[in-house]
Amino acid sequence: MSHDRYESPFASRYASAEMQYLFSPEHKFKTWRKLWIALAETEQELGLPITDRQLEELRAHADDINYDYAREEEKKVRHDVMAHVHAYGAQCPTAKGIIHLGATSCYVGDNTDLMILYDALRLIRQKLVNAVALLARFADTYKDLPTLGFTHFQPAQPTTVGKRATLWIQDLLLDLQEVEFRLAHAKLLGSKGTTGTQASFLELFEGDDEKCRRLDARIAEKCGYDGCFAVSGQTYTRKIDWFMLATLSGIAQSAAKFSNDIRLLQHLKEVEEPFEKTQIGSSAMAYKRNPMRSERIAALSRYVICDALNPAVTAATQWFERTLDDSANKRISIAEGFLAVDAILSLVINVADGLVVNRAVIERDLRRELPFMATENILMDAVKRGGDRQDLHERIRVHSMQAAERVKQGDGVNDLPERIAGDPAFGVTPEQLAALMRPEAFVGRAPRQTEEFLREQVAPVLEKYKDQLGLRAELSV
Repeated sequence: MSHDRYESPFASRYASAEMQYLFSPEHKFKTWRKLWIALAETEQELGLPITDRQLEELRAHADDINYDYAREEEKKVRHDVMAHVHAYGAQCPTAKGIIHLGATSCYVGDNTDLMILYDALRLIRQKLVNAVALLARFADTYKDLPTLGFTHFQPAQPTTVGKRATLWIQDLLLDLQEVEFRLAHAKLLGSKGTTGTQASFLELFEGDDEKCRRLDARIAEKCGYDGCFAVSGQTYTRKIDWFMLATLSGIAQSAAKFSNDIRLLQHLKEVEEPFEKTQIGSSAMAYKRNPMRSERIAALSRYVICDALNPAVTAATQWFERTLDDSANKRISIAEGFLAVDAILSLVINVADGLVVNRAVIERDLRRELPFMATENILMDAVKRGGDRQDLHERIRVHSMQAAERVKQGDGVNDLPERIAGDPAFGVTPEQLAALMRPEAFVGRAPRQTEEFLREQVAPVLEKYKDQLGLRAELSV
């Protein structure tokens, strides 16, 4: 390992080996050769004088790429695609003259980019489904556990720990729908030529329009796709890159919301992310348990959300049939967007798989605020027994102010129930008050909503992708 050159954190710290391979030179150049073979096979099938021996030679060297030769060629020709055409030709002397026949650089470059994008999106889909599965297990486990709700991060009507988790899951399911939509509409560029007119192929096929049409369809089929874009310039429309990064940005937004909730809950000590026995939370404060995984989710998500602007600007500034100001930008922004979301979802899986729920803290926090929320129920119950609503309302207001002052300025104990029980105007015993303030009585339909959501929305998704479940994420740092 070299320590004197810049190294992307995505490679050394964050992204999985599977995602890194998809964007690796090895995968790219092997896909180029796959496309050259598909082109030659199709041209032979459509009547061009390409021999079986030439095709066999191409297939024999599909994977053993002569990188040193290609590197030296690129120094001379200053063109990456032609350098690899020459390198492939050096290994396949019989087929040398028909490699890349009629094609332009974007035939291998853009088709490969699209195939990588779709494969990367399939890996993202698998991680999304596994994150949903783990959070669904968490939601089901804690669907009945009352917890203090928050609006504006101020105490609000109680919910349950499981119901809160359904909000995280719902966002991820919406992201999954976007991913599925993109994959359902996956197309290749095909072989369209220098300005998208297929002029070179029309020449090769001696003016046969139908053969030009079949060329695209067969190449797509050989590569595992249903078809190609109907029209293009030299490149596929860069709107596709924007759609991909917009989808990734949506996932990042969902993950960031989840991570921020966990960070806040960890501050409250109610729910905590995993923390290993030998993990150090702070170099200075040894007692600390910083939510570093959730913070990393938030940090990488911020990067992806900002990165999504790159393909938007690129798509907006393409000129006519082709311009090259997209190339350097997309080679960085697209790859890093996928590498970042891959890392984000690995973190989400890791956190969701090891969330720690501190029931005693949750109950303590809820009971501290619950008396205030129960006052409407207490008031109505006292009125039913013959009390004066206006008088009782004023008494509750005064008692509540005094109890709140004790919580904030005194010993932190909410003694509102004792104050009300001691006020003869309410005519209620401590035991009756306790019955009125059962936490589960204040969560509404939260447990049933959770059950219904998991059964009706989540279960069908997990059944559909059951063969992809069971993924675990190991973090490098």
